[in-house]
Amino acid sequence: MSIKENYQTIKDQLTSDVQLVAVSKTHPVSAIQEVYDLGQRVFGENKVQELMEKYPLLPKDIQWHLIGHLQTNKVKYIAPFIDTIQSVDSQKLLAEINKESGKNERTIKVLLQVKIAAEESKFGLEISEAKDLFQQYIDGGFPHIEITGLMGMATFTDDEQQVRNEFLTLKGLFDELNQLKPLKTLSMGMSDDFPVAIECGANSVRVGSAIFGRRDYSK
Repeated sequence: MSIKENYQTIKDQLTSDVQLVAVSKTHPVSAIQEVYDLGQRVFGENKVQELMEKYPLLPKDIQWHLIGHLQTNKVKYIAPFIDTIQSVDSQKLLAEINKESGKNERTIKVLLQVKIAAEESKFGLEISEAKDLFQQYIDGGFPHIEITGLMGMATFTDDEQQVRNEFLTLKGLFDELNQLKPLKTLSMGMSDDFPVAIECGANSVRVGSAIFGRRDYSK
């Protein structure tokens, strides 16, 4: 199917209260522009360098989300324009985002990335760490950022029950933190598992290959 057909297929599966983040990593500016022209405004990139190359070439009303692992020394490059950083996995990174956001006189939205998968390769905060950071935020520790929610990635497995259990773990934490201070975004689910994620409470999904086709992994 074409990108247009793929995009419409995904949109048809989402209700109006579920945000679609079109994951455009490794895909060319022309493909992003095509999806933008279909009405999409929220795009996700994994790498700062790639995002910096694409940003000047695309419409400025795009809401860019950084969804990949972010090194603290690269925050300064995206701080002037990034809408949301979904991959906050340490106190050190959160402090750096807060610092650079203040320098740019902005409030950057962030999601705390929580490690829910069994795979060692996945980044993320332990649940106890996420709770501690959120309490520091409530106490005024990071005045130039807004923690709008949580993000997590399930284990890459055919065991749907395991995936479901991992998503429900994150939903439980989301509900717990939401009692302390209202949250907006629960980002769970990608091309292969977003329907399960939505069943488990996700209101934001990150879909790339199901829209753009297979990625060029040589980049």
